[in-house]
Amino acid sequence: MRVDNEMKLEFLSKSQNESFARSVVAAFAAQLDPTIEEISEIKTAVSEAVTNAIIHGYEYEQGYVTIVCRIIDNTIEVEVTDKGKGIEDIEKARQPLYTSRPELERSGMGFTVMETFMDHVSVISELGKGTTVIMKKSFKRD
Repeated sequence: MRVDNEMKLEFLSKSQNESFARSVVAAFAAQLDPTIEEISEIKTAVSEAVTNAIIHGYEYEQGYVTIVCRIIDNTIEVEVTDKGKGIEDIEKARQPLYTSRPELERSGMGFTVMETFMDHVSVISELGKGTTVIMKKSFKRD
C-alpha cells in the first residue's frame, strides 16, 4: 500500500475538541478535491467517531483521542482511536438506536451515520484497552 500523504492529530477527550478534529480532517481531505457535500459527510462521520470516543470510550475519565488520516490514491482513510474502556459487543454497538449511555439521551445512531457517509467502516476494540474506528471514502477523479 503506497501512502500518498498522512497526518496525525492527538487531543484531550473533551467535547469542545470535536469541532476542531472535524475541521482538521476536512482540511486534510480537501487535497482530494471533494465536493462540499463530500466534505460535509466526512466531517459528520468524524464527529460521530470522535464523540463516541469521548462519551463512550472514556465515559467519566479523560484521555487522548488520536486521529490518523491517510490518502491512498483517491481514497481518504480516517482512523479514530481511544485508549478507553473498549466495546463489549461490537455488533450490538453497531445496531441502529443502540446506546450504552441512555441517560445521556443520545440517539444511538453514530455507527449508522458513519456507515451512511463513508464507503467502509470497521471497528477494532478490546475491553480495557480501547477502540479504533477506521473509515474510508473514495473520490471520483476526472
